[in-house]
Amino acid sequence: MEENMWIIELESALLDDCNVNDIYGICQGKALPEALRPDVWQVCLDVRHKSDQMSLFNEIYDLPFQSQLREDCQRHVDRMGNDEEDKVSVVSDLESIITFYCKNRNLQYEPDNGWIELLLPLFALKLNRSDTFNLFESIRDTYIPKGCRPKGNVFHVFRLLLLYHDPELCTLLDTKKITPDLYSLTWFQSLFASCSSLSVIIAMWDLYFQNADPFMVFFLALIILINGREQILQMRSSSKEEIIKFLGLMPCALEFDDVPDFCSLAQYYALKTPTSFKTDYLKALYGKQNDTPRSQEEANKVSQALCLPVSVYELVENSAMEFPVPDAVRFFLVDCRPAEQYNAGHLSTAFHLDCNLMLQEPVAFATAVQGLLTAQRQAIEANSNAGGEHLCFMGSGRVEEDQYTHMVVASFLQKNTHYVSLLTGGYASIHDYFGDHMADCLEDHNVRKCLVCQQYNVQQTKSAPLKTSTPSSTDLFSKFSAAMKSKSAEVKGKLLDIIVNPSANGGASASGSNGVQSAPVQERHVSAKERNGKRYRNVAPVFSIDDENEDAFDGAGERDDPPLTGDGKEIVNLNQYFKTADITNAFKCQEVHMSGYMYDSHLIITPGQLVVLRELGRGQAQIMVRRPLASIVKITAKKRHRDLITFKYGFPDGDGLLITDMDRFLIPNAAEVTALISKLIMKVLDNAK
Repeated sequence: MEENMWIIELESALLDDCNVNDIYGICQGKALPEALRPDVWQVCLDVRHKSDQMSLFNEIYDLPFQSQLREDCQRHVDRMGNDEEDKVSVVSDLESIITFYCKNRNLQYEPDNGWIELLLPLFALKLNRSDTFNLFESIRDTYIPKGCRPKGNVFHVFRLLLLYHDPELCTLLDTKKITPDLYSLTWFQSLFASCSSLSVIIAMWDLYFQNADPFMVFFLALIILINGREQILQMRSSSKEEIIKFLGLMPCALEFDDVPDFCSLAQYYALKTPTSFKTDYLKALYGKQNDTPRSQEEANKVSQALCLPVSVYELVENSAMEFPVPDAVRFFLVDCRPAEQYNAGHLSTAFHLDCNLMLQEPVAFATAVQGLLTAQRQAIEANSNAGGEHLCFMGSGRVEEDQYTHMVVASFLQKNTHYVSLLTGGYASIHDYFGDHMADCLEDHNVRKCLVCQQYNVQQTKSAPLKTSTPSSTDLFSKFSAAMKSKSAEVKGKLLDIIVNPSANGGASASGSNGVQSAPVQERHVSAKERNGKRYRNVAPVFSIDDENEDAFDGAGERDDPPLTGDGKEIVNLNQYFKTADITNAFKCQEVHMSGYMYDSHLIITPGQLVVLRELGRGQAQIMVRRPLASIVKITAKKRHRDLITFKYGFPDGDGLLITDMDRFLIPNAAEVTALISKLIMKVLDNAK
């Protein structure tokens, strides 16, 4: 009975208005009961309350390719071995759904485009035609990458992932001129439905839809290759055609009992992959398809990438991570710029490998590489913040020098070195990321010799304010970087001190420019009568990030929610809002009310505001509040629940802070979200100065 309690809990959740997070929390990777699967899939794919779109179909089958579509539907259904009566019904529904989909989306059906294979497993749920169409449409929109065609972006990205995790296997396939689209096109088009048995597909999709990660197909495809790598490597002497045929049929060997391990391995490899490739390629792979010059430029960047790119945001955050998840990515940064550029400013955690040595002094370069590998090994053994298995190479961001950096990276790839990546934008991106705070964040930064400083002509205008000491609570980056500049255990001590005590300087004392020790910033909550106050003029804005005690939050100052019924609501259609609003970033989250209730919401970031949308179902949401970014004075996180984030709003009040309001959210990957918001806040505050 106890073993099946989760099924009872799942049934109860389905009777309520549950979401995919609830489903994942209850099921935790277990095989779904057949009777509950249709409801679970509809919840996970967010189509449970979707309207009957098929009612709009005029039942006229007059597409130019109609006869080809009908033939293909008949051929696929004949292979299933159903009764003749069932076959007629399935063929009819198949043709109707695809015909309406083409007319509704203004698309053209092409043979072997994966649509029929994607639809057939859905018929096993025995839903009506309308619900089946909604599931099919949602899977296509959410989980099938755009550009699933020969030489499409999808396969360039997949090759980069293979190169990152298994360069030897990738090199063999490159040598044979076997590009991923030649063997994996149908995998991506149909989420493996074209090459696996129905029982395997049903079990795989159970886990796939619960995870709600559109990039999971990339890692499933990766596991297929890595599991068969020994057989593939033994086929070095085989013809290109033989290898392609072997690769294409590999998923056919999957059995029902293999699925849990298969999906677990995919999640493990996802954990060991830099996450910025998802954010970098999300729009290119899952956004709206268009042929604008910008989209073509993005496509070219993907196809021409030497190795997996890493964003400056992920690199900096990774370097300062205090308690990394086991097996998660940890970078070892390799600065490949010439010595004079390195000496004019660099991250303290970087190992310097002069790219010029490769051509000018090959022996010295080989010695330096051995030193690099030794330093990396020692840093990993010492559990240093500067050490990790994953090599991230950094150039200058200037084309003339980076061609040599690329040669260095290529030399590591030729040696089949695992986990090789390249920092997008090079040193220039780090320089820009820290902005006015670079003097505190970079080691040995010399404004006169730094090429980026020369380029942007900021010798005096930006160096002058950096030399003056400012109150620590206004300078997030200097406190952050003080920890960055220390090594190993010293880093951990200082970073912990900064998190616990945000008002203290990164140095030994918290003295201001006049030598007088600064008092910690005091904060108080304003009463309801005081909430009309505005930021004082000529008072420096104060903003900080820190931890909060487990019992510190009592709801004081938190806004009272407007009722969800009656007039005065601002209701929006989510899809339209995301398309029309001036949105910088959007994050799915749960709003945590002072009463303890949690509401599925979206945290929307615009250039000047933080907007909270609460989901109402059926694709609609209510705008709960709009907050100016400049009004955020503190962001705190629970010590034991790092994803539980509180935003506090207010303004300086003498030596302290007057807190006028607050919001609390449960945000997946909260560290990334808060770091991004913090950067935007600092930008807004700097502009206000």
